[in-house]
Amino acid sequence: MSDVRRAVPEDAGEVLRLRQVMIDSLFESDPSTVWHTESEPTLRARLADPHGDFVAFVVDHPERPGALASLVAGTIEYRIGRAGNPRGSIGFVFSVATDPGARRRGYARAGMEALLGWFREREVGVVQLTASAEAQPLYVSLGFRPKPDPLMELAL
Repeated sequence: MSDVRRAVPEDAGEVLRLRQVMIDSLFESDPSTVWHTESEPTLRARLADPHGDFVAFVVDHPERPGALASLVAGTIEYRIGRAGNPRGSIGFVFSVATDPGARRRGYARAGMEALLGWFREREVGVVQLTASAEAQPLYVSLGFRPKPDPLMELAL
């Protein structure tokens, strides 16, 4: 298996491609990739910041030079502390995707382990994610537990 590495700005196009793979597999949404052009400069800047609140870990595709096989991305948010997380640091895993031709090789697990290590290094108290039914066994094996969440959303 290829080594997991932290994504760099030059990976931005492939990171967006894999994000689109994830979006297309989970949501009934517009399959257009036009938004990639507008998103890429911000993503490049975020990937270039070694001290920022955003990180992506990737695995290079073993059969396609220049392509990525897998992506795991996360961010750290601050919320006022509470019992069990007095510092208020919350990690959120929001983009886990593996190229359809590279699945079932342990890439997502390796990426998740790297991301969880990054969260630990930054003393994050809690890590959250939203899991598809297909991915839930992986997350449970890493220690995640389902919880009732009254999450609501407003698009502005």
